[in-house]
Amino acid sequence: MATDVDTFTIAFPDWYDDRAECEHAAKGFLPDVVVRLSGGPSYKLYFSDPVRLQQDLDESTKHGRPFYAEPGLVVIPEVTPEAIREAVAGLWKETFFQHLQPLAARDAGSYPDAS
Repeated sequence: MATDVDTFTIAFPDWYDDRAECEHAAKGFLPDVVVRLSGGPSYKLYFSDPVRLQQDLDESTKHGRPFYAEPGLVVIPEVTPEAIREAVAGLWKETFFQHLQPLAARDAGSYPDAS
């Protein structure tokens, strides 16, 4: 499932179907979302909601790691395609991607609809 916008394309993981959409909204996270800028590089993002983020931090802390991080982490109120699209549009407008390391060309091609 991919979403085209004039300035970027969002490629959800190839396994992300209607069922996965419901499950990941309930789980509060979605990894491996690829954003490809028009005519430019691709970026991999990890989306989480605040509840899941707190759970992950608590679990990490229990195991002696007093922090939690994911490459390309974006926190949104709920993990839905609509919220992801809105967040990516806002990130693009704020030039967020200029400060993020793009995927290597060989890696970007391994994601559907992102190359």
